[in-house]
Amino acid sequence: MVGSGGREHALVWALARNAAELHAAPGNPGIAALASCHPVRADDAAAVVPLAAELGVDLVVVGPEAPLVAGLADALRHRGIPVFGPSAAAARIEGSKAFAKDVLEAAGVATARTLEVPQPPCVVKADGLAAGKGVWVCRDQAAVDAALLAAEALGQPFHVEELLEGPELSVFAIAAGEHAIALPASRDFKRIGDGDTGPNTGGMGSYSPVADAPDVETILDAVHRPVLRELAHRGAPFFGLLYGGLILTERGPHVIEFNCRFGDPETQSVLPLLDDGLLGVLAAAAAGDLARMEPPVAAGAAVTVVVASRDYPERGDAGTPIEGIDAAEQGGALVFHAGTALKDGRVVTNGGRVLNVVGTGRSVGEARTAAYAGVARIDFAGMQFRKDIAAGG
Repeated sequence: MVGSGGREHALVWALARNAAELHAAPGNPGIAALASCHPVRADDAAAVVPLAAELGVDLVVVGPEAPLVAGLADALRHRGIPVFGPSAAAARIEGSKAFAKDVLEAAGVATARTLEVPQPPCVVKADGLAAGKGVWVCRDQAAVDAALLAAEALGQPFHVEELLEGPELSVFAIAAGEHAIALPASRDFKRIGDGDTGPNTGGMGSYSPVADAPDVETILDAVHRPVLRELAHRGAPFFGLLYGGLILTERGPHVIEFNCRFGDPETQSVLPLLDDGLLGVLAAAAAGDLARMEPPVAAGAAVTVVVASRDYPERGDAGTPIEGIDAAEQGGALVFHAGTALKDGRVVTNGGRVLNVVGTGRSVGEARTAAYAGVARIDFAGMQFRKDIAAGG
């Protein structure tokens, strides 16, 4: 497992049901309970590839987007190491918004219109990677002016597109070339404050399944599979997780964006709904043969609440002792480490989004109650979290 966040901890937790031996680069204190962690940065291909070769691993799963966009999967495949993750050419679907727009238009998939003149209401989007924070929703001219300044400050191209209205939806497709199988739909909460107020973040919570979601097979036929065919046509077949960020408008589902990896924190709510066959499906996708695979989906629901540090998203926190993780787990919650470290044998903060607390149940309401019961058992100075995750689920 390449990565160190809550998404990677959730993936390791799911893969541990079947994997005989697990390694992580670099991992985190939560992952260390399930896998051997190695002090190698996720974005250091020159160290990750030799490590995977030395360990003789049967599969590498790449969590974050930046190493994929930079070509880590290509480097691994060049050494003959099986990897779940797209090539740099296919990862451009996330690495460049302009490239993604071009692919969507060629594939005939509904998406927001690009605007020549930045006027409200609109959305300003950075073209490249921005850790989930390169999007500004503008409903008045003052917001447009501020967004343009912020986008220019990133030092990369950006564009302006129409503002689409409606509930959002995340749909993950495990893909191998033109073949794909869907995982349960999920919904995340991007803004820092209750009621979707305040600045965008990397995600403050999620839930799955989603009651108002269209059938995922219908979405795959309308969205993912045309894009997979177009990428293959361009000589960039996609092998990995193709994540469609959708909005359910009055004109039907439209694509907001595509990502080339598992979403965070949606993954933390989707994986608890799977049986123990995830490893086999990821390995089959890496080998390019999904023809006879079925998604290992089980019944139930899951809700994830992100516990963040005091000043997130402006800055993270480091070294603050965290209490109550064991109590939350003993109470039935799953706790995935997102921004933690060990200091003198104690778990302490080491980032902005610190923990992902996941509750499961027969319904979203039951799972939500379990998640917040887990959050109530956790404490550290300055901790913050949204109180309305999945309130309408």
